[in-house]
Amino acid sequence: MENLDSRKAFNELVGLLQDLDTRYLGPEWGLGTAEDVAGGFRAVMHVLQGGFVSHFEEDTQHPRFIRIVSPSRKFTGDNADAIYYDAAIDPNIAYRITGNTGGAIYTSLTLEAGTQQGNFGTHTAGVINDENFDVAANGDFEIILGGTPREKNWLALPPDANRVTTRHYFEDESYAACNPNISISLAIAPLKESPPTPPPGDEAVAAGIRRVCNFVRSRTLEMPPPGEREQPPFVSTVPNQFPQPLKPGNFALAAADAAYSMAPYVLGPDQALIIRGRWPECRCANISLWNRHMQTYDFTTRPVSLNRKQTRLDADGNFRMVLAHRDPGVANWLDTEGRPFGLVFWRFMLPSGEIQKPSVEVTAFEDIAGRSEN
Repeated sequence: MENLDSRKAFNELVGLLQDLDTRYLGPEWGLGTAEDVAGGFRAVMHVLQGGFVSHFEEDTQHPRFIRIVSPSRKFTGDNADAIYYDAAIDPNIAYRITGNTGGAIYTSLTLEAGTQQGNFGTHTAGVINDENFDVAANGDFEIILGGTPREKNWLALPPDANRVTTRHYFEDESYAACNPNISISLAIAPLKESPPTPPPGDEAVAAGIRRVCNFVRSRTLEMPPPGEREQPPFVSTVPNQFPQPLKPGNFALAAADAAYSMAPYVLGPDQALIIRGRWPECRCANISLWNRHMQTYDFTTRPVSLNRKQTRLDADGNFRMVLAHRDPGVANWLDTEGRPFGLVFWRFMLPSGEIQKPSVEVTAFEDIAGRSEN
């Protein structure tokens, strides 16, 4: 039994976790304090969970949509106002997707390339949103992936497409990602019936474990350490300064019909960050706070994200948001959880016209209440 491939794969996973302990969770990746390392272990546990949930058992002939992230499973830039699903697909098979928007203000399907065997995607291979497919009055929809071209409700499957991701965005007073009353109905099946899946044997189990390994490795050790990463143009490397929001093109795991802007924040214990701006014309938009591992802060108990409906505006339609380590007693507070460093990420879905770049000002916490909110 020592020669079982599944045993070899399991030990490869154990070895990967040991490599993460000695390399990824330490100075090589910029983790120097006990808090940093603990946060790194937490991030690895979330990624590991994601690998098991989405990739350990996948079958392109009998796919099913799996929720990617949740309040207790966060990685790759999750979102308090969105619910995401994905499924493994074969570009040589045509599929029917049926579902219901569940009240989402924006719904889309994105094809990812390069994700086979659990790897990190290389680019976006196609996208269709609810402007381009029929949605019934009750929210029902049907989309065909691949096969014979159709006039509508159809998305071609390029040869490099091997995963489909669905995005369901909301603009509610409460965060959709932790709202138990929101239900997204989704199903995917080949147009032609496939034979039953064989019972899992040594080869299949080994392949599943290796997909998990690839998923975890590609999101940790295969990511360049901080300071060595080539950032897209919508990402600032200068603290407290936002770049002009831009569409990401075919950037992997991004929504091709959104515009993004991201910057790190750095604040002292008695400082706060004031952000002023104006929401653009778009389908939906929000601002989120992430840690260095691109995990949202705790949106189940704290105000760590704001969408347009949650934001209080002045008489002219402008906003003032305040990033602070404790409640400043003013509108539009974003709770840093006391973290001196983090990431601020903007999303603007289906924007039209120019997007105003938010202005930023670092100020003393004690001065916030006395400043004008306009």
